[in-house]
Amino acid sequence: MLEELLATAAVVGTAGVVYVVAAARVVKQYERGVVLRLGRLRGGIRPPGFTMIIPGVDRLRKVNMQIVTMPVPAQDGITRDNVTVRVDAVIYFKVVDAADAVIQVEDYRFAVSQMAQTSLRSIIGKSDLDDLLSNREKLNQGLELMIDSPAMGWGVQIDRVEIKDVSLPETMKRSMARQAEADRERRARIINADAELQASKKLAEAAGVMSEQPAALQLRLLQTVVAVAAEKNSTLVLPFPVELLRFLERAQVQPGAPTVEQIPTRPRPDEHKDDEFVLDEPKGDKFRREEPEDDEFPLDNPDASPLPGPE
Repeated sequence: MLEELLATAAVVGTAGVVYVVAAARVVKQYERGVVLRLGRLRGGIRPPGFTMIIPGVDRLRKVNMQIVTMPVPAQDGITRDNVTVRVDAVIYFKVVDAADAVIQVEDYRFAVSQMAQTSLRSIIGKSDLDDLLSNREKLNQGLELMIDSPAMGWGVQIDRVEIKDVSLPETMKRSMARQAEADRERRARIINADAELQASKKLAEAAGVMSEQPAALQLRLLQTVVAVAAEKNSTLVLPFPVELLRFLERAQVQPGAPTVEQIPTRPRPDEHKDDEFVLDEPKGDKFRREEPEDDEFPLDNPDASPLPGPE
C-alpha cells in the first residue's frame, strides 16, 4: 500500500514538474508578453519576469519594446523640378502597445518598412532638389508625420526618420560643380572690385595730400627705391615724372635765343622747272625731229657735221 502511494506521489510529482516546465515562461526586461487563450486575447500584458500559461491552451507572444533601427531601401524618384534622384533613409521606431502590435497588424516591421518606402517616394515627388540637399530637417519632419499617422493604430511610435544620402546623375553633378565654380568666381570678382574701389578712394585721398606738398611725391619715390633696393635686385625700374622733363625743356631754352619757329628758311629752288623730258624717238627720216633753220649744228653734239637739208 505504501509502495503504491509512493509510486502515485512520484507520478504526480513528475506530472507537476512536466506541467510547470511546459507552462513556465520568462519575459525579458525589454519585452512584453501577450497571451492568446484559444485564439482570444487573455487579460493584460504580461510584465517582465517569470509567468505561467496553460500548456496547449494559451499561447504567449513576446513583443520587443526596444527602439528598432530599420534602413529604408533606396528609392528612385523625380523631384518637382524634374531631376532624377535616388534617396535612401533610416527610420527609428518602437512598440508602445504590445497588444495592438500583435492584434492590429500581421507584421508591424514589414508594415512600417513599406509605409516608409511609400512616404519617401511621396516626399521626393513633392520636393525640389535644393530642398533634398540643404533642407533635410524639414523633410525629415514631414516624412516622420506621414509614417507616424498610420503607425499609431498599430501600437508603433515613430521616433525619428533621417534621409541618409541623395544620389544624383553624373551629368547633374558636373552641372552643379560648374554652377558652384561660377558662383565662387562671381563672388571673387565682386570682392576684388570692392577692394579696388576702396583702394582707389584711398589713393585719391593720398594724391590730394601729396598735391598740397609736392615734396611728398619725391619722398615717396625715395621710399620706393629703398624698398626695392633692399631685395638685392639686379634691375631697378624707377618712374620718371613728366614734370621734370618739362622743367628741363624750359631750362634749355636760353633767353633771347631764337626758337625753331623764329629761324628763317629759304625757299628751295624749283628744280627741273624748265626741264622737258623727251622720250626716245625712233630712228628714220619719217620720225626725224625738225630743227630750226638757223641751227647748223645739233644741240646734243656741237662737233658733229651739219645735217643735210631737205632736197
